[in-house]
Amino acid sequence: MNKDVFQGKIKEMSGELRKKWGELTDDDIKKTKGNAQALQGLVQQKVGLSKEEAQREVNSFMNTFTQKYEKGVAKLNHGIDQVKDKFSH
Repeated sequence: MNKDVFQGKIKEMSGELRKKWGELTDDDIKKTKGNAQALQGLVQQKVGLSKEEAQREVNSFMNTFTQKYEKGVAKLNHGIDQVKDKFSH
C-alpha cells in the first residue's frame, strides 16, 4: 500500500489497530496522521517493543491490511463488471 493510500485509510484502520494493540487510542492513531514511521514509534512506546520489533509488527499489519483492502477492491470490481454485463446485453 503506498503512502497516500495508507494515509487515506488510517481512519478505517483505526479499529483494526486498536484490536491489534489495545494500548493505542483513537487520539494516538490520529496523531500519526497516517505516517507509518510515527505509527511504529507509537507502537514501540505504548506496547513496549524494540524499534525493530515495532517495525516488523507494523509492516506485518500493513501487509495484512493491504491484502484485505486489495481483495475488497477486487471483489467490488468483479461486482461492477457483473452489473455492467447485465446491462450491456
